[in-house]
Amino acid sequence: MTQTMSTSELARQAALAALANLPISDPLEPGEPTSDLSQLRFDGVAVTARFTGSRSGDVLIAVERALTDALQNSPLGALDVSAALAPALAAAAGATGTVMTGPGQSLDPATALAALLGKPDAWVVPLLHQGVPRALVGVVITAAPTPATTQTPHYPSAEELRAGGAAGVPGPRTALRNGLDLLRDVSMDVTAQIGSTRMTISELLALNEGAVVELDRAAGAPADLLVNGHLIARGEVVVIDENFALRITEIVTDETVPPRS
Repeated sequence: MTQTMSTSELARQAALAALANLPISDPLEPGEPTSDLSQLRFDGVAVTARFTGSRSGDVLIAVERALTDALQNSPLGALDVSAALAPALAAAAGATGTVMTGPGQSLDPATALAALLGKPDAWVVPLLHQGVPRALVGVVITAAPTPATTQTPHYPSAEELRAGGAAGVPGPRTALRNGLDLLRDVSMDVTAQIGSTRMTISELLALNEGAVVELDRAAGAPADLLVNGHLIARGEVVVIDENFALRITEIVTDETVPPRS
């Protein structure tokens, strides 16, 4: 097997690894690896990242514009496409060996593809749905395997976002549901907040072990559940298997009346 063939097969393996972590619900299958830029006309956004470890190189993932538009117009606030694709980037890079993936950079697909395919032995694999490219995965190895001292960073598995709107209801609710359908496999940071307060710099500097910070929430009041900094629910703090958890008691909507302080 030639070096070129082995590199193209590596690109296919990277595409398969990324496929399982892409926030696209439609079934995808890898197409033939290519290094011909003229075959890769794609409308969307590309995210590239460097990886190092047992191998070093660059990884690229491009997704269609419908997904990036949905991320930008999410009802939970604008979501960063680089963060949404971080698990897929890490998985694609991980297919080349034990690696550490750097931060992703969003670029125009034409620019990103030209930069990647301008390097020797770079390959791009289209991910197809019913024969139509819905995403691209590209990999190039720029350094031979070396002893690795790093490991692939851990990203949380993708979780389905809370569906919004009622099925069959036209208008804004239908648009909301359609937008969430595009985003349902995007991993999100979820935070439970029991309260907050404001402190001066001098008060912060005076903190020490045993100090008590009073919050703006009464004892027994529900905690807030935040997604991307946006309040989506409230609930009761409970303990499950020695871990804190939140039992949801209220789903927050635009019509929800704010709780009285």
